Amino acid sequence: MVPRKRRFRPWPSAERARVGDQLNQVRARLEAALDARAAELAGVTLTKRLASEATDVTLPGRRRILGRLHVLTRTLEEVQRIFHGMGFEIVEGPEIETEEFNFERLNIPRDHPARDAQDSFYISDEILLRTQTTSVDARVMIGRKPPMRILTTGRCYRRDAPDWKRMPVFHQVDGFMVGERITMADLKGVLSSFARQLFGPQTKTKFVPGYFPFTEPSAELYVY
Repeated sequence: MVPRKRRFRPWPSAERARVGDQLNQVRARLEAALDARAAELAGVTLTKRLASEATDVTLPGRRRILGRLHVLTRTLEEVQRIFHGMGFEIVEGPEIETEEFNFERLNIPRDHPARDAQDSFYISDEILLRTQTTSVDARVMIGRKPPMRILTTGRCYRRDAPDWKRMPVFHQVDGFMVGERITMADLKGVLSSFARQLFGPQTKTKFVPGYFPFTEPSAELYVY
């Protein structure tokens, strides 16, 4: 519009006023049309955006993914629950142990293969990572008097080559009962009851003689 108005400067003032008024009317109509179109486009854009971001409140919500305990943790907790129900006290002990409690107090002599550096993780000449949780038994029996029912669970460490059934780190469950008139029958009863509670009432057990340097007599338990 501005260049057109400049063309009318040589014209008489009355004519310039008439043409200028017409140009202003045209300009006003164009601006009104542009504003209307801009508002229309903005409305369409908003409508599309609302449609794309719409939420159906009647749809079911997304279920939150919650963490779970590791299968080993759940199993150990179940083992502890069963033994606790049979009157056992759950105790813990150090994973870094001395030779005295890890071997000597368990009737494992110095010339036993388990005491070789190739089979155990030694930190120093007398300190090592425990190879069994039975070391906790010796510590408990030193400071207590019978009767006792003790259960301990935890990690153990041995220099085993990893394969489908062995790892350098494994978990072990260990328990003992000390008291008057405690016999092998009590051992069989406790372990059979434990197996049925853990695996189901239909579970059967079988005991066979075995050899372990730290128990006498010794037996192995088969569950089927």
